[in-house]
Amino acid sequence: MEQDYKNVKEKMDKTISVMKEELANIRAGRANPHLLDKITVEYYGTPTPISQLANVSIPEARQIVIQPWDAKILSGIEKAIQASNIGLNPNNDGKIIRLIFPPLTEERRVELTKVVKKTGENSKIAIRQVRRDILEIYKKMKKNSEITEDDLKVCEKDIQDITDGYISDIDKIVAAKIEEIMEV
Repeated sequence: MEQDYKNVKEKMDKTISVMKEELANIRAGRANPHLLDKITVEYYGTPTPISQLANVSIPEARQIVIQPWDAKILSGIEKAIQASNIGLNPNNDGKIIRLIFPPLTEERRVELTKVVKKTGENSKIAIRQVRRDILEIYKKMKKNSEITEDDLKVCEKDIQDITDGYISDIDKIVAAKIEEIMEV
């Protein structure tokens, strides 16, 4: 019985994707334009992401420069950043907005590391839940004589191998983010 575990992989890929988004929003002392992804600005009555209203660049490691295409929206972008609670004060010079990232304190680095580890652990729990759900389906199939005991064993091994791969990926992503946070 050759199995296609596409559905399992899709769910696990989604978990990894969500985790990466969460980790991208953790400020690690260096400029990251993804920090602005969830911030929207009222533009002609429509909430619009900053990336669709301006050129966002990183001229140096701890600075983001936002240059709007329409100068009238500059103050709106500034207010949206202030209201977003990302912990940065925008500097508006009338043409562009600069976001300066202060260096992280050792205490803040340790705190962020804990948040990253917790995010990774929650992702592992989600991956294991996907594994548990799919194994329940196969066990019911076995109970209803739709598959044999051997088929069930093969499925269990295959799904465990897939799960182990995703857990390993999570560990690597978490380790890379912690390394980024701990860099001086």
